[in-house]
Amino acid sequence: MQVRTRSGDTLWYYSQLFQIPFHLLIDSNPEFNPNQLAVGQTVQIPGFTTQTYTVKDGDTFWRLATRRNLTVDALLLLNQNQNPTQLVIGQSVILPQRVITPVMNRQTLYDISTLTNDLNVLRQVYPFIRIETVGQSVLGKPIQEIRIGRGAKKVHLNASFHANEWITSAILMACLNTFLLSLTNGNSIRELSPLPLYEAAELSIVPMVDPDGVDLVLKGPPSNMREEIIRINKGSANFTGWKANIRGVDLNNQFPAKWELEKERTKEKAPAPRDYPGESPLSEPETIAMARLAQERQFDRLLAIHTQGEEFYWGYEGMEPSESSLLAQEFERISGYKSVRYIDSYAGYKDWFIQEFRRPGFTIELGLGTNPLPLSQFDEIYEEFLGIFLASIYI
Repeated sequence: MQVRTRSGDTLWYYSQLFQIPFHLLIDSNPEFNPNQLAVGQTVQIPGFTTQTYTVKDGDTFWRLATRRNLTVDALLLLNQNQNPTQLVIGQSVILPQRVITPVMNRQTLYDISTLTNDLNVLRQVYPFIRIETVGQSVLGKPIQEIRIGRGAKKVHLNASFHANEWITSAILMACLNTFLLSLTNGNSIRELSPLPLYEAAELSIVPMVDPDGVDLVLKGPPSNMREEIIRINKGSANFTGWKANIRGVDLNNQFPAKWELEKERTKEKAPAPRDYPGESPLSEPETIAMARLAQERQFDRLLAIHTQGEEFYWGYEGMEPSESSLLAQEFERISGYKSVRYIDSYAGYKDWFIQEFRRPGFTIELGLGTNPLPLSQFDEIYEEFLGIFLASIYI
């Protein structure tokens, strides 16, 4: 929600007026001096939208404000050209509307178009988040990163490294939406206050690493690539089992952590729907972007979200720090997922991160069944993963 400043207004006053944490106001308006707002400036108020209301018999600003648990001045701020003592039946006024429910449709086929729409809505309602394009897919679709928080601890989460695991993007975005709602409404999540987490950490979220592959699974191939992609898919036009990027390279087999071993032992020696590690490590624009992001941001811990198995992996060649064990114990406790230190798999993003930085890295396998997991599992998986999401920040 946008408001136009008046003489004497400050961000601190707005935080009291709308019951929004002061630092969220500051981070929503980084270009302004919070104590010296000029008259007529446009200020973003997070956690609110506006609605146009038609005045009825008996309405006053005081009554309208009381119904919304706001002060009269909150309404006067949005209606500076109105005479507050002379409301006329049929007149239109602008009312602030606190956002108290998720702005996303949680259970939907989650392609890049859906993600883009959700990001646009989140950016409007929660302007303290920062959204950046950190790379592009083979087909030029944006790989986007959401950043939130002002703390020193840097936590990264990503989803949809594998195309037919697209439900992970929807789950991760739903957890983010819950966190944002709690911040602006002052509610706890699992008995945790979100504001100290916001102050202690900076979250980096890449909700869809492989947008081309996700769109292929959900919508089919682009017409100009149809024949080539069907050939890679062993002659089938059914893409539900496709894990790779649009070129048939498995993005989670692409990182220089014993990549040569993975390349040698895989049965896939050419582009395929899954498991082909490419002709060289980091050959794909998606993996180049994710490696560069980790190197630039220097994350303290990393969680790569996959499906399925209700377990998570957290070791690599003995290079994982002791902190990883403590995190693994907590993840297991709060989710019920099985903690697995080592598996016979290499060249993954988690493997490379542990090898490169000697910091905690996790591959989280959500849910049970056959990929792609059905949306009927959404609520159960969300409840299981939300605890891990929060623990990755507060521990």
